[in-house]
Amino acid sequence: MSDFYVKIGDSSSFSKTVGETDVYLFAGITGDFSPNHTNKAYMEKSSYGRLQAHGALMVGYMSTASTLAIANSREGADETPVSLGYDRVRFLAPVYFGDTITVEYRISAVDTDKRRSTGDIEIKNQDGTLVAVAQHILKWVKNKR
Repeated sequence: MSDFYVKIGDSSSFSKTVGETDVYLFAGITGDFSPNHTNKAYMEKSSYGRLQAHGALMVGYMSTASTLAIANSREGADETPVSLGYDRVRFLAPVYFGDTITVEYRISAVDTDKRRSTGDIEIKNQDGTLVAVAQHILKWVKNKR
């Protein structure tokens, strides 16, 4: 196959207000009941002053943006994209309950020989503060015939 399913510059955007329910359900699913996310009295005494969302929840939102970025690549494809993982994940600022985050995902590299694409990801809050970044690697795996 000579063409690739995505090209440099393909992108998607995903916005969501992060609510208390999101964080508590995520804590229940993962078992991460750190007081940073679930103990209001504890966090009110910290320099943050309030509860914050899990960084891993932000990675989940990165996955949503990835799915949106490649959504149109699946129709008639003879390969299936699978995540190889996230590199250079950094949580740069807290995400508080009630913050509205926007995830921007942009294909930044394509390696046709290795059948991989790389996406650059930025998450900003409603004030434009960069709260998280990462690079995402997708592997395009041949389908069964």
